Parts: sequence; structure tokens; C-alpha cells
Amino acid sequence: MKRFICAAALTLLATPLHAMELKSADVSQGAPFPQSEICSRYGGSDISPALSWSCVPTNTKSLALTIFDPDAHGGWWHWLMIDIPAGTTTMRQGAGSGKAALPADAQQLENSDGNAHYDGPCPPEGSGTPHYEITLWALPEKAVVPSGSSPADIGAWLAGHALAKAQLTPVYRK
Repeated sequence: MKRFICAAALTLLATPLHAMELKSADVSQGAPFPQSEICSRYGGSDISPALSWSCVPTNTKSLALTIFDPDAHGGWWHWLMIDIPAGTTTMRQGAGSGKAALPADAQQLENSDGNAHYDGPCPPEGSGTPHYEITLWALPEKAVVPSGSSPADIGAWLAGHALAKAQLTPVYRK
């Protein structure tokens, strides 16, 4: 009985009381991106979605934000942003597209297209229904990105260093 109580106590201590949460007024879990947020080639405007988050771990020193399409051959990074101040709780629609201000000190990094900004969903014809993982990463320090790092290298670094993450996965449907 004593072993069971200890195991239960350890489980409770290891489980966060509140998981980090990511929300958007523009995109929803499993729902299609709105037309304005897809690529211009498909009639969109490449406008990044508005995002908000809560329950960030107290020991977070900075945040990062990524949008990754795992369904593209080898995966495709649409947006990478690091050094978002830990106290930030929102990202305005268009911030990744230059249509709204970025949080102070935040840096956009090159995506898979080689652009340091948001590139909306733009899958090749016949791709089915690709998923786009919008991920907020809570970090114990500012991101360390060595010169010449690929988007995949940055994604791997974030995954290996994050204290917590929250995800929202909309889709693209033509």
C-alpha cells in the first residue's frame, strides 16, 4: 500500500497542474485555414494567424513559434520565430507577414522557402489534406541558433530544449 501511495504522489508531482494552451480566433484544430492566410498562388494573402496562449511555465525565459507541415515530403517549415519575450501572451494577425508589429526582441528566421517571414499553406496539387502544426515552445533561455542552421535544425533544437509546448493543427483544403 505504501508503494502505491508513493507512486501516486510522484505521478501527481510530475503532472503539471495546467498544460500550456495555444488558441486562435483565426484557425481551429482540424479546420481549414481561412483564405487570407494561405499563399497568394492559391488566392490568399499570406497573412499569419492571430494567436494567444496561456499557462506558460514560470521558469520560461523566452518563447518560440513555428508552423510546420509534416505531410510535405521531408516536412516543410512555413514560419519560425524565436526570442519572443516570456511575458508575451498574444501574436496579432499579420505579425509574421509585416502587417502588424512583432513582439519586442522577437526574430523571424528563414523558413523552408528561404524567407524570414510567414509563408501560408501552399501544398502542391494532389497533396490531399496537409496538416500544419502551429507550435508554441516555452524555453529556459533565449534560443541559440548557430549560423547556417536549417529550419529542421532549429526545430530539432527547440524540441530538445523546450520546457513545454502547445500545439494547434489546422489543415489546408482546396
